[in-house]
Amino acid sequence: MATGPAAGRDFWGEGLADQPSDFLFGYGTLISEPSRTSTSRRRVVAVPARVSARFGLVRGFVARGGARSGAGFTALGLRRPREGEVPSSINGVVFPVRDAEEMAAFDRREGGYRRVEVEPALLEAVGWQGLPRSGRVWIYVPKGVEMGVDLSGEAGAPGNGVPPDAAFPLVQSYIDVVLQGALAEGAAFARELIETTFDWNEFWLDDRPTPRRPWAETEQAGAIDRLLAGTEPAASQFRNRLYPELYAARHLMDATEPR
Repeated sequence: MATGPAAGRDFWGEGLADQPSDFLFGYGTLISEPSRTSTSRRRVVAVPARVSARFGLVRGFVARGGARSGAGFTALGLRRPREGEVPSSINGVVFPVRDAEEMAAFDRREGGYRRVEVEPALLEAVGWQGLPRSGRVWIYVPKGVEMGVDLSGEAGAPGNGVPPDAAFPLVQSYIDVVLQGALAEGAAFARELIETTFDWNEFWLDDRPTPRRPWAETEQAGAIDRLLAGTEPAASQFRNRLYPELYAARHLMDATEPR
């Protein structure tokens, strides 16, 4: 008759082999699991987290993209608080990066940004899951954003740090990706994201009929619109969101008329 061992090996405290040593903090489209997967080519589980206001930067619509394609838009980035603004925390997710090749893929994706390390003391977990107890956590900051270091030799992305304007608006398809990712962590998490995001303004293009990010799906369009319409500071600008034809008539035609 088979019997078990008289004493099994004690694995307590050994952990697992090949633990990741690098993690990314995503505060925009990287909150969305499908968006992360499009870069990592594998499912990456993330932990909801928050960066302290003591980090010194705020989240805002200040990173410009799409200029080469002629479909410019303004994405989320980080910047220094302007005069009269109060620094805030930044919610997002922390997820592991498997190896140098995968990190390089994320760096290419975030080509207009540079990767900056976040001190562990400035990070806290939002949910019941804990943060990694070892390794480094990185965050992407738009190139050209001053963080107390000399950036004189760095080529900044054109227009970074500038709020949305007629040619580089807020675009709904981009906002949808961010908020669908946030809603996966709960409605309160999504509201916090809106409340701690700066630079919402009147240049807001509702491109869902012809998205500038055509791979984006808007299954939760109704929930997203209710959040935007009912949560400041987005709510004050939500009425200015326009479909492409109306947006062009209000903003682009005015911009091209001779003075």
